[in-house]
Amino acid sequence: MEPLVDFILSQQMSDGGFNCMKIRSGATHSSMHSTLSTLEGLSEFLLQGYHYRKTEIKEQIKAAQEFLLRHQLYLSDRTGEVIKKDFLRFSFPGRWKYDIMRALDYFQHIDFFYDPRMRAAIHEIRIRQTRDGYWRMRAKYPGKIHFEMEQAGRISRWNTLRALRILKQYA
Repeated sequence: MEPLVDFILSQQMSDGGFNCMKIRSGATHSSMHSTLSTLEGLSEFLLQGYHYRKTEIKEQIKAAQEFLLRHQLYLSDRTGEVIKKDFLRFSFPGRWKYDIMRALDYFQHIDFFYDPRMRAAIHEIRIRQTRDGYWRMRAKYPGKIHFEMEQAGRISRWNTLRALRILKQYA
């Protein structure tokens, strides 16, 4: 895995995040999608006890986390507007798509301390709870599936579990 780690570490952008289009088309600003996917992978690498380039990985994780938090997990750091409406549509599995529930679930999974810049995203999670105490699956992304677990627009056991973990950690 060392060559993979070497490559990933070479791809961090100056704003702290990552963008898979950097080498394909010369992207100059990080992607929320790529940054979260990279954070999940690098954090899991460390959680599994690997030590290769551990200090550098921790530094890059911190910078990438800061990139997401600087955007309050879904808002433009320039205009304050929602970057993309899909960031507020919760899907499971999320595949490579970013949304605030996936981001907050990542932060609770690594036991990240509450940061006030999470407040707006946590509020968005809370207001999407149904009267019965559940969360819906708002989006379904294409891709091969082996069996249908949940349907878009309906109550989602996975989103409910993730939302409850997030609220337990940060509420």
